[in-house]
Amino acid sequence: MAEFTGERVVPGRIDTDLWNEHFARYAFAARLSRRKRVLDAGCGTGYGCAELARSALRVTGADISLEAVSYAAEHYAGPNAQFLAASCEALPFPDACFDLVVAFEVIEHLTGWRTFLQEARRVLTPSGQCVVSTPNRDYYAESRGAGGTNPYHHHEFTYQEFRDELRAVFPHVSLFLQNHSEAVVFQPAKSFSAAEARVESGGGRPEDAHFFVAVCAAAPQTGAPTFVFMPKAANLLREREQHIGKLDREIEACKGSIQELENQRGRLIDMVERQKSELEEKNRWAGKLDEELLEAGTQIRRLEAELESQARGYEAKVAELEQDNEQKTAWGLKLQQEITAKAQELAHCVEVLHQTEQTLLERTNWALELDRRVSELEAGLNLLRGSRWMKLGSALGVGPRLRGE
Repeated sequence: MAEFTGERVVPGRIDTDLWNEHFARYAFAARLSRRKRVLDAGCGTGYGCAELARSALRVTGADISLEAVSYAAEHYAGPNAQFLAASCEALPFPDACFDLVVAFEVIEHLTGWRTFLQEARRVLTPSGQCVVSTPNRDYYAESRGAGGTNPYHHHEFTYQEFRDELRAVFPHVSLFLQNHSEAVVFQPAKSFSAAEARVESGGGRPEDAHFFVAVCAAAPQTGAPTFVFMPKAANLLREREQHIGKLDREIEACKGSIQELENQRGRLIDMVERQKSELEEKNRWAGKLDEELLEAGTQIRRLEAELESQARGYEAKVAELEQDNEQKTAWGLKLQQEITAKAQELAHCVEVLHQTEQTLLERTNWALELDRRVSELEAGLNLLRGSRWMKLGSALGVGPRLRGE
């Protein structure tokens, strides 16, 4: 479902006056579309194409919005009405392929409106016409007031500027003023017939107009008669009176709600006053807290200064201890080297001692062995001395003499 933003007309979703305002332009252009090939540039939701297609040979609706084109194709496509997505500043059509181009409330949305006008003339046949509408900038500036500019409009036109821009492209321009006007209608009670209209002269000034509508062409045009669109020929005063009565009843129904709103307003005022009092108390508390924070900040800065001084002292002491530690470390390394050397020397001495002990052990064993052998020899010698043969030889003066005899 297409969304109504205030700029795109969605049938059934806008105010009746706003709908009539837009639809009347297509009724105005339909008089020029009989048996013609028509392009609706910036066709929106496509309702205008359907109106033009009632008398045109073929109508093509083009809009840059895919959402709008989809809505138009779904609701208004027909045997002689088709829709496509396209930019008004780059129309995807060959030269001289349309007899009528309409662009209602489009030109003010374009940054390249001059390009669009050139494109419109390009796709028109030499005898074709271009119908363009735009809001009056002066009227809209006054009516919007504090609301500011329309965010959807890139450029709005005064009457003089609109006329000059059109004449720069189309040699022949007929300008119309579109306004809401009150009318007195005489209508047959039982049937509807063709209408005649009489419009008093001197009632419209360009600077006061609501909208400007221009019929542009490259070739001279016939006269430009006044066109009146009457959406509904009924007793407008009676409808207004009924509407006013309805509004009066709604106002009566709303009075109770208004009283309740007044009561709520009173309660809200009381609540605001209480909150204001509480806020003032909190502000005083916050002021006191600020003073305490300021004092705490002063103490913190004093403590930071003391800590900084102590830190410098600690750093000096640490440097002194590090220097002493380095000296003791060097002494310890030297002492370790000396101990290592002494340990190596002691190990050598132990080795020599072990070797000496081994030598003494061997010599002791050798001496013991020698003593044993001496003992054995002495025993043998004593045995020899005691033998009778030795005694006989000694008596006879023969035999060996033993040492000690």
